[in-house]
Amino acid sequence: MEPMGKVLVIHYDKCTGCRLCELVCAVQHDGISNPARSRIKVMKWESEDLYIPMSCQQCQDAPCLNVCPVKAISRDEELGRVVVDYDVCIGCRSCVAVCPFGAMSFNTTDRKVFKCDVCDGDPQCVRFCEVKAIEYVDAGEVSTLKKREAAQKISIAGKEAAVLQAAM
Repeated sequence: MEPMGKVLVIHYDKCTGCRLCELVCAVQHDGISNPARSRIKVMKWESEDLYIPMSCQQCQDAPCLNVCPVKAISRDEELGRVVVDYDVCIGCRSCVAVCPFGAMSFNTTDRKVFKCDVCDGDPQCVRFCEVKAIEYVDAGEVSTLKKREAAQKISIAGKEAAVLQAAM
C-alpha cells in the first residue's frame, strides 16, 4: 500500500488567536520574529469571532504545481508535501494567484515565493500550539477525527435540546 503522508489538521474551534504559530514559523524558517514571514496565517472572522489558522493543504492535484511554467514546484511523496525548488523558481507568482487557500506567499525582500513545508516532518506550529488547534496526523486519520468531532457536537446538541425541552 502506498504511503498517504501526514497532513496538518486545523481545529479552528480551539484556536484562541494567539498567533504563536505564526511567530515560531517565521523564526524557524527565516530566523526573524515577523508574522509576515510565516507560512501559516491566522485569519480572524470578526462577525463570528473566530480565528482560523490557514496553511498549505498539500493538495493532491495542486494548482500551484500545475501552473508553474518552469516546473519549480513538485511533490515530495515521502512526506506527502508540495515543495518549491528555489534554484528553479523565477518568482513569476503564478502559484500565488492560483492557490485556492491563499497559502502561497511572496517575499518581496528575497523576491521568492514561500509556503508551508511542514518543517521537514516536524511542524513547529504543532509543537508550540498550547491549545492543540493544529495537529500533524496521518492523512487516513483525518476522516476518523472529523467523524469523532461531528459525533461529539451532535451529542452535545442533543443534550442541550433535552435540557431545553425539560425546561418547557
